[in-house]
Amino acid sequence: PGPFDLGSQSGRWAAFQERHRLSCEEAARLLLDAYEYRGLVKHTGGCHCGAIRFEVWASADLHVFNCNCSICTKKQNRHFIVPASRFKLLKGADNLTTYTFNTHRAQHTFCKTCGVQSFYTPRSNPDGYGIAPHCLDDGTVQNIVTEDINGKEWEKAVKEHKTIRDMSKP
Repeated sequence: PGPFDLGSQSGRWAAFQERHRLSCEEAARLLLDAYEYRGLVKHTGGCHCGAIRFEVWASADLHVFNCNCSICTKKQNRHFIVPASRFKLLKGADNLTTYTFNTHRAQHTFCKTCGVQSFYTPRSNPDGYGIAPHCLDDGTVQNIVTEDINGKEWEKAVKEHKTIRDMSKP
């Protein structure tokens, strides 16, 4: 890629890069992220041992589901849902393992070392991710609203819920 003609903004761009010690690519990514994810916050997080790290763009005010299905109850899996495009695994793909059961649509991923599930692919939103808010780093969450969902009667609960299937849509 060649240089871009930034016109009268060239000086500002160069000063911004220098002030923040950013490469041109890093500065462009920051600008694109700010524009593309307007109104959202970049949260970072991971598992207990640090082998898994991720970033996710979501509201600072999280809508968290508390499901009572068999696996969520055993794991105390509370999660919020985001589109796949707003999630990026930064580290640890080789340290993830997956558990499935029943329909095998939900992909319950967890760290092979410490066993923590930081995120997973929910059955309700196979095109997105369910993120465990307790696995986020401190400082970016302002508020958490928790909604109980009756996963024991999953089909009925998802059918009756007005927005859950749309939560993984950009």
